[in-house]
Amino acid sequence: MSDVPIGEPRALGIHERRLQVAFDLLRRWTEEDRIPGATLCVGRRGRMLEPRFFGKQRPGAGAPELRQDALFLIASITKPVTVGALMLLVERGQIGLEDRVAQYVPRFAANGKGDVQIRHLLTHTSGLPDQLPNNEALRAAHRPFSAFIDAVCELPLAFPVGMRVSYQSMGTAMAAEIVHQVSGVALPEFLRREFFQPLGMSNTALGWGMEGRERIAVVRISPEQARTNWHWNSPYWLGFGAPWGGLITSPADFAKYCQMMLSGGALGETRIFSPATVRTMTMNQLAAMPQVPEEERRCRPWGLGWRLNWPAHSANFGDLVGLRAYGHWGATGTLCWIDPDTEAFFILFTTQPQEPEGRYLSRVSNAVAAALI
Repeated sequence: MSDVPIGEPRALGIHERRLQVAFDLLRRWTEEDRIPGATLCVGRRGRMLEPRFFGKQRPGAGAPELRQDALFLIASITKPVTVGALMLLVERGQIGLEDRVAQYVPRFAANGKGDVQIRHLLTHTSGLPDQLPNNEALRAAHRPFSAFIDAVCELPLAFPVGMRVSYQSMGTAMAAEIVHQVSGVALPEFLRREFFQPLGMSNTALGWGMEGRERIAVVRISPEQARTNWHWNSPYWLGFGAPWGGLITSPADFAKYCQMMLSGGALGETRIFSPATVRTMTMNQLAAMPQVPEEERRCRPWGLGWRLNWPAHSANFGDLVGLRAYGHWGATGTLCWIDPDTEAFFILFTTQPQEPEGRYLSRVSNAVAAALI
């Protein structure tokens, strides 16, 4: 178990005045209540800066300051972590990316899905939807994860497998179910054993129990959402542990995961992935899929679970991140990227949903990328 050592900006090759631009933006936006709360954590060359916290623990007048030990629901940044669990099974020879999903979940083959491979789940090319048609009904009834898998298995595909890219959370759900079927344990426990415990990520879990829930920063939601009992801040959803969006963590904890990836699969003496696995997860997987439209393959590449940097597309990652960078965003207002060329990682967790453009996220990203010298 290792930590990411804390360093000063100058020692990490970070220009302090340019970095201050990012801090000033977050301070101003939280003071103006454009964003209720935010935390920024930047690492480089094997060390990181002390995470900074801005704003309030929850939206609304009179809310307390954001806790220094605050936790965040990071939404879809969960996806590459879930995919990482599947990749451990690939490393161990228990599955292959070309295997059909139905080999491990036979009922998935219903309604013409028999040819969907594991690789398709991890690259958004499976033809599955982002969310289920009855997603809200399942959540309103507080149904367990198994009910979502039952519903996915009954679906037809929205398009022929491997023919296009369409962002889909339900592919990640099926990836989690394969981990369950092959390993014999549910994904939250698998992640705890294989990732969080070895890396010392004691403030991270896929789904959170009642203890310490007051530390979780409250996401700003609409009045319509607030009238439900299944929104982001509800006990049901915080405890559900959605493989596509339910990870709860701290900036310092997630920095360990990012540094592990940046270091080729190891953090200190703790090795999680082989370097070969990290390379495979972060290379353009669409390049070898000739039926995917060229525009997708060339301009909007995906790795396995990780989104690669999209040329001429500044949303979320910003305008100044290198071409080899990879990362993900989350609908609750979160972003991380990892750039092998600058040996840097960037973690920004907020509580202001920012889909689809992520303008606040990308502007802070630009300021940090400009500070790497």
